[in-house]
Amino acid sequence: MSRIKFVTSALLEGIRIAFQALVANKTRSALTTLGIIIGVLTVTLMMMIIQGLNRSFTKQISFLGSNTVYVERYPWVWDEDWWKFINRPKITMDEYEFLRERMASTVEAMSATIWTRRPASYRDRHADRITIAGVTRDAAITWSWVPEYGRFLSHTDIRAGRRVCLIGTDVQDQLFGAINPLGRELRIGGHQYKVIGILERKGKSFGQSLDDAVLIPISTHMNQFGRHRSVEIQIRGHDDASQRELIDNINRYFRQARSLKPLEDNDFSINKQDVLQDLYKQITAGVYSAGLVIGGISLLVGGIGIMNIMLVSVAERTWEVGLRKALGARTSHILWQFLVEAVLICTAGGSVGIVLAYIGGEIIKTTDLDAFMPVWLLFGAVGFSMTIGVIFGLFPAIKAARMDPIVALRQE
Repeated sequence: MSRIKFVTSALLEGIRIAFQALVANKTRSALTTLGIIIGVLTVTLMMMIIQGLNRSFTKQISFLGSNTVYVERYPWVWDEDWWKFINRPKITMDEYEFLRERMASTVEAMSATIWTRRPASYRDRHADRITIAGVTRDAAITWSWVPEYGRFLSHTDIRAGRRVCLIGTDVQDQLFGAINPLGRELRIGGHQYKVIGILERKGKSFGQSLDDAVLIPISTHMNQFGRHRSVEIQIRGHDDASQRELIDNINRYFRQARSLKPLEDNDFSINKQDVLQDLYKQITAGVYSAGLVIGGISLLVGGIGIMNIMLVSVAERTWEVGLRKALGARTSHILWQFLVEAVLICTAGGSVGIVLAYIGGEIIKTTDLDAFMPVWLLFGAVGFSMTIGVIFGLFPAIKAARMDPIVALRQE
């Protein structure tokens, strides 16, 4: 117990002496911390922007669903000649039905969607190029299209090809304003559609609104706008199911639907959220690395500044060190004193840098970018600042601790 008490007393005494030395040289201490402030500010702000971008990207593709795959004519990302895909046959409703009959019992939901853009109007209000999606019943699950008011499309609506629709909140704002749209009829491409539901607000994805849409039965879509478009198939697997197994089953059954021979390449694509995530990581990896290298250089410069000023401090206090050692101070006490001084400078600079980074992050949030400071980044920045103090303060501290007291006392 006495040993622990002695060590604690020595540590506190070292902190007190180091703090007094910093206060005695306020201007020099402040200027010394400037390099650490800039370094920690750069690295922390860069990491905050990275975390913000990651969070924003994850949010923007979340509507795709992590356990949902998409059978489409073209891949979302390709590194081959476009002409390889341009001649692919369109996906038909017959192929969707073929796939659904064989997989419906093994998946949570399966839907088909076709798209077009058309002007829409209600009385004297007009909206140009609204997204019109023809969907099947399970689109409520695969696309997470949930009506906030009213109801979703029924099997009867789809089977009978009724002219009913659900509208997004942007369409509601543009065409109806403060009027309750439920039960009213809007005009799309020259045809009247009865509004049976209003979809929950989804927000934006990559700058595009997800609420600027009207959902109608897929059969109605084909009857009114033509059957020449390729169908997109969405399949959501069970949460505990293997996505690899799901994709293998889709691949096997869809090849059967198209009578593809074993050596023939797929003439369709199976897309999933991971494809976009991998592309995002490839695009941003170089940018992030460059930013961290720049921040690291700033910290290196700041650390060299700390070492330089600590060597000056050791030279100025040579007589003081000699006197303390002559009066019985141990080598470890001297080492600790100067090491703590370097750590205090770096910690103070790091703390200021973190505060400035947080302020900078709040300013960034007022733009289209996002910045986020997780708890681990906060403590990591403080810990890294202290580490810089230990690394670059160690050499000056060792130099002071190894001084010969007789030689040191001769210095004026």
